[in-house]
Amino acid sequence: MINLVNPVIGLKEKLLTREVLNSKLLASGKYVSQFEQSFAKYSEAKFGIANSNGTVALHTALLMCGVGYGDKVATTPFSFVATSNSILFCRATPIFIDIDPKTFNINPDKLEIALKREKNIKAVLIVHLYGLPCNMDMILELKKKYGFKLIEDACQAHGAKFNNKKVGSFGDAAAFSFYATKNMTTGEGGITLTNNVKANKYGRQIINHGKKLGTHSKCVILGYNYRLTNIAAALGIAQLEQLESWIKKRIKCAEKYNNNFKNLNFLRIPYVPEKCRHVFHQYTIRVLIKERENFIKYLLNNGIESRVYYDTVLYKEPLYKQLGYKSGLCIEAEKAANEVLSLPVHPSLSKANIDRIIEVVKGYKHT
Repeated sequence: MINLVNPVIGLKEKLLTREVLNSKLLASGKYVSQFEQSFAKYSEAKFGIANSNGTVALHTALLMCGVGYGDKVATTPFSFVATSNSILFCRATPIFIDIDPKTFNINPDKLEIALKREKNIKAVLIVHLYGLPCNMDMILELKKKYGFKLIEDACQAHGAKFNNKKVGSFGDAAAFSFYATKNMTTGEGGITLTNNVKANKYGRQIINHGKKLGTHSKCVILGYNYRLTNIAAALGIAQLEQLESWIKKRIKCAEKYNNNFKNLNFLRIPYVPEKCRHVFHQYTIRVLIKERENFIKYLLNNGIESRVYYDTVLYKEPLYKQLGYKSGLCIEAEKAANEVLSLPVHPSLSKANIDRIIEVVKGYKHT
C-alpha cells in the first residue's frame, strides 16, 4: 500500500530526543527556546511562541489580536474545524466567506462584500489551504482599507511563499501546526508567530497560565496550559533542518503529477497562481462528483491510499447547525467539498511509487 502520509523520522530526531530524555528536562527547556527562534527566523517573523498543537496556536493568535466576546471574525468554511472552533473559543462569531474555486482559498472579492455588509468585522482569519498561499496582495489591500486584524492559519503551509515572502510573516499573528501529517512534525505541537513586541509578551502569558513573565506564580491574566515540551521541540529542530529538502521533493512530485494528469478529463489538477510557492501539504485534485467514490475505490484496489480533505463545509457540521448556520452560504466551498481528493505527495515516495501512482491514475476508466 502506498500511504497518503508517511512521517520522516531520522537519526538526528532520535539523537536529540534521547539527549532530552537523558537530561530529564522534559517539559520546558533550551530546545523550546531554540526551536521558537529557529522557526520564527525561517518564517521571516520576529517572534515565535511554541505551543502544544496547531489548534491552540490559532486560539493564542486570535487572543493576541484582541478577539473576544461578541466580536466577528471572517474566515473560510473550507478548512479543518479547528479554524472556526478557535474563533468560538474566544466567544466570537465566525462569518463564513466563500472560496476561489481554483485555489480553494478565501475569495478576496467575497471578503470585501462581507466587510462592507457587516461593517464591524474585527479580524480576518485566512487559511493557506493545502500549502498554497492566499492572494496576499488583495488581502493586505483590504486590511489597509478596512483596518481589521489579520491572522494567518498556516497550519498546512510551512515554507510557502507569496511574492517570495514566507507565509506567517504577513499578518498580525500566524499559527502553524506540527501534527504528524504536516510537512514537518513534532508529533503534536504548534507555534504562534508575530512581529509585534506587545503581542509576543501577551502570547507568552496566554500559553503559560497567564503568569507575569519571569515569575513562577503571579497570575495576571486568564491563561492556559498551552506549552510545548522540550521533547517535541527537539524533534522540531531536527525536522526544520530538513524541511526545505522535503518541500523540494513535494514540489517535484506535484509537477510530475501535473504533467501527466493535465489532460485527463475526469479530474482537474491543482492551480498554482503566479507569485506563489505551493508547498503541497496535500496534492489535491478535483474529481467529477459522479466519479469520486468509484475513483477512491479504484485507487484503493490498486494499493494507493487517497483521502477527502474536506468532505463538508464547516457550517454544515452538527455543532454549527445548532448555532444557526444554514446550508447554501458558500456555494463554491460546498461544490469543492463534493469534488476534492488528495493523493500521496510526501517526500518518502520513491520514484517507483510515483510512477505507479501515475500509471494507476491514468489507467482509470471513467463513465
